[in-house]
Amino acid sequence: MADDGGKTGVMAIPEVDVAIEWQAAHAEKAGAPCTGRIVRSERAMMQTATEVGRRIREWEGLTLEAAMPLRIAGGIHHLFLTGDAPELAAVYAGEVTDQDAVDRIVVGLVERFDARLSPWLDGPPQTNEAGRSASIMAGLLWLSRRLGPRFELNEIGASAGVNTMMERYFYDLGGVEVGPADSPMRIAPKWRGGLPLAGKVEIVSIRGSDIAPVDLADPAQALRLKAYVWADAKERMQRIDAAIRLASEKRPDLVEQDAGAFVAELVERPQAAGVTRVLYHSVMWQYLPVATRDAIAKLMEAAGQAATPDRPLAWIRLETNRETFAHELTVKYWPGSSREWTQLTQAHPHGAWVEWVGQ
Repeated sequence: MADDGGKTGVMAIPEVDVAIEWQAAHAEKAGAPCTGRIVRSERAMMQTATEVGRRIREWEGLTLEAAMPLRIAGGIHHLFLTGDAPELAAVYAGEVTDQDAVDRIVVGLVERFDARLSPWLDGPPQTNEAGRSASIMAGLLWLSRRLGPRFELNEIGASAGVNTMMERYFYDLGGVEVGPADSPMRIAPKWRGGLPLAGKVEIVSIRGSDIAPVDLADPAQALRLKAYVWADAKERMQRIDAAIRLASEKRPDLVEQDAGAFVAELVERPQAAGVTRVLYHSVMWQYLPVATRDAIAKLMEAAGQAATPDRPLAWIRLETNRETFAHELTVKYWPGSSREWTQLTQAHPHGAWVEWVGQ
């Protein structure tokens, strides 16, 4: 499965000011108008004589592909979470809505905290969102009717491992309930369309990898992850707090490893009989080099050809449609649908709603 890098549609926008406006409008449409105003204020940051302003002005590459507007928005939110920018309280509460007023507040912060904010532009945001696992669990329910209920889950781009703890979450997927009922993590998106068939999902093991994993048991690292959550998304903030609590009780099984190397080792490991091996990921594929994407695809295709009914293989991906920017869950499994991807859901970027489009 070759990959052209996804350089089409909105992701291909190179102009910084256009990308900032698109990202701000997208946040507003996703129910986060306060974050939208913060993002839009990046146009004012560009006019400042700061390192942040210079780096934004001179940004090279595909601005949305690299999620540049969300990088610095995370840094601004971090200032608020640490208590160093109390003036943002009125902005995040929706009390200050005039864009010029927001611009003045944010520009003042950039000028005061330039050296602290600039490193936020060094890498992409780690938007580890538990709400996205609703689609993944729906995919597992769909697979369980075809391959059996027992799964070995392996996540790439796991970040802090929020979705490498999904066996500990409770799900209500349009009335289809899965997981421990007493879990502090309640995943209950607004459900649209049909329903996934009720079934049993038994996760016998679950592990993840990331090139720079976040330790949720470390307060500083956990706070950085929270900073990437949009401040006006109250349910998301509650979910990240629940994930931090669960990680403090038992850390997710994470390894610091390149995604390609992780998959290469995965397909070589012995597989238990009667257990479906699953590779899964959410909103991370765009950050991988094209060569890594192609290598993973080749490894999975080759492993799929060797899969048997007693030792099946599946690939679940919740990724962004480059043309529509919709988040789509697609599934492939072996032996079986080895040639085609099957789309099962489309969803809100952070899991607020899920629409079932599968059969």
